[in-house]
Parts: sequence; C-alpha cells; structure tokens
Amino acid sequence: MSELIETKIAFLEQATSELSDVIVHQQQEIRALEAKVAKLSELLEAIKEAPPPFSAENEKPPHY
Repeated sequence: MSELIETKIAFLEQATSELSDVIVHQQQEIRALEAKVAKLSELLEAIKEAPPPFSAENEKPPHY
C-alpha cells in the first residue's frame, strides 16, 4: 500500500512540474502577443492620423 501511495505522489509531482512548465511557456507567449497587439494598435492609430496618400482621385483637374 505504501508503494502505491509513493508511486501516485511521484506521478502527481511530475504532472505538477509539467503543468507548471506549460503555464510558464503560455505566459511568455501571452506577453509576446500583448506586445505585438500594442505595436499594431500604435501603428493603426498612426495610420488613422496620417493624411491620405496622394492619388489621382484626390487631385483637382488642371482647369481649377
């Protein structure tokens, strides 16, 4: 009986360690994604504030 309990405890310790590693990895990925979202948000705001690009549609005909 004692051997069975020791085996189960060892298994649970290993599973806990593996889950902890997964959580650390996921947190790193979340931080990287948050940084990318922040950069994209800044870029989007800059694009919104920028004047429209030059195009023939925006140009007035020469007779004006």
